[in-house]
Amino acid sequence: MAEKPTFWKKSGLQDFFLPSEKTQKKQVAKALTPDEVYKYIIEKFRESVAELSFANRIVFYHEFIICFNEEDYKEFLAHKQGLFGIIVHESVKQFYELLNEYRKSGKTVEPSSSKWVFRLVSHPDYERGDKGFIGKLLPGSTQKNENLRVTFIPRQTGVAETLDVNQEILSGFTYYSEGYYEMPFDLQAGTEADQGGVPKGKAAHKGYARLETILPDQNFRGKKVEFLMKDEQIVVSGKDDSRNEPHIFVIPSDWVNTPHLKILYDQSDAKFYLASFGEKTIVNELEVPRSEIAAPEWIELPFNSRILLNGIIGINIFKP
Repeated sequence: MAEKPTFWKKSGLQDFFLPSEKTQKKQVAKALTPDEVYKYIIEKFRESVAELSFANRIVFYHEFIICFNEEDYKEFLAHKQGLFGIIVHESVKQFYELLNEYRKSGKTVEPSSSKWVFRLVSHPDYERGDKGFIGKLLPGSTQKNENLRVTFIPRQTGVAETLDVNQEILSGFTYYSEGYYEMPFDLQAGTEADQGGVPKGKAAHKGYARLETILPDQNFRGKKVEFLMKDEQIVVSGKDDSRNEPHIFVIPSDWVNTPHLKILYDQSDAKFYLASFGEKTIVNELEVPRSEIAAPEWIELPFNSRILLNGIIGINIFKP
């Protein structure tokens, strides 16, 4: 004989006070962790190698579109701001390690694009913890395209200016908006130097690091300004700095404070560190606390980091 539903079940109060298994699962659903996102990206990279490679050639996706539930995505933006950029950076480092392993085993590792692209987005139909993936090869991105027309408003004048900008200057690590990241493809970045160390015997003649910046100023339109770090400690300063010393990197722009940064290579742990004295400094999307020149507050600075000065001037740090 079938059991008759009780008044509590009919009214729905039983589910309210004594939730069913389905309700309990929804209540205990956990948000995504940074480690889960990182492992998911690595898993999809490995899958792309397995699906696309042929003969002796290793083929892999260069563009990764990762989709999350809206609440998971918003939580990353609200409470874990900047983590997406760090996850992307660590994922690419792992990509290089895997690719170098293939190359050492005799496989042919050649990119189909000159850059990595990551788009982290949300979808209203996804449940908490859901993840989605779309991969692309980015064919043809190594070809030169016509110049871009870029409009910006200098804070000194407040008047909009439009410039022709060569696409080559966009080849560095570029941050357009939260969730969109670009990094140049550099297979050598998976070597010992990228892991924080400078190989012995190389620092003396190659320098410790190479800094590269792109200026929006009219006189430097379409050009890069590079600086080779030959001293263990350097100063990044603005155009008002009249010093002409090898450890001073003067960026000829009103957007850079004088001085703005100090970058240090520590021989004891073979790592780079940065201290900021400027109005605003962001490293890999995390704002760096401003400190006094006499008492610098150091943060670690890995290779391929993206440094943004006062929201305008971008600096990339690479191997020498």
